[in-house]
Amino acid sequence: TSEQIEHLHRRFKQLSQDQLTIRKENFDSIPDLEFNPIRGKIVHAFFDKRNLRPESDGLADEINFEDFLTIMSYFRPIEMNMDEEQLDRFRKEKLKFLFHMYDSDHDGKITLQEYRNVVEELLSGNPHLEKESARSIADGAMMEAASICVGQMGPDQVYEGITFEDFLKMWQGIDIETKMHVRFLNVDTIAHCY
Repeated sequence: TSEQIEHLHRRFKQLSQDQLTIRKENFDSIPDLEFNPIRGKIVHAFFDKRNLRPESDGLADEINFEDFLTIMSYFRPIEMNMDEEQLDRFRKEKLKFLFHMYDSDHDGKITLQEYRNVVEELLSGNPHLEKESARSIADGAMMEAASICVGQMGPDQVYEGITFEDFLKMWQGIDIETKMHVRFLNVDTIAHCY
C-alpha cells in the first residue's frame, strides 16, 4: 500500500542517512541484525543483483529506493485475493531469494560446502556444538536432499548440489509464505531514532 511504501521510504532514508542510496555498511546500525548468525548473508542478499533484476548477476555496490522496495517485496505477506497461480509465483519468488542466499558462488547450485558454511554460521552461537558436529548436520541434510531430489543413487554417483528445482521440491509443503519476514525493518520500533 502507499502507507507501507511511505514507511519503507522513511526507513530507507534513516538507513541511508538521507542519501539516495544504501551501502552495505549502512546495515551496521541495525541492532536486530547485530547478533543474527547469518547477518552477512542477509545483507549480501540486499545487494545480490539476481534479487534485483531478472537475468542479472554479481553484487551491487549500493542500492537505491526502488531496489530496496524490490528486495522488501520478497517479504510481503500473502494477499487474501491471490489465486493459485499468483500464490505459486509468490512462493517461487520467495524461495528464489532464499536460494540465492545459499548459492554464494552464483553457479545455480547449492554445493555441500556452501551448505556447510550456512549451517556453521547458523550454529556458531551454540558453544556446545563443535564444528565437526555442524559439518555432520550439513552432510546429513545434503544426503537427504539427494534422496528427495535424485532418489536412490548408485555407489559411483555424486550429488553435485541442490538446483533451484531441487530446492522447490525440498520446500514443498513448508509454509514459507508466512515464515519469511523481516522484523529488523519494522519502522515502528525505530521511530525514537528521529
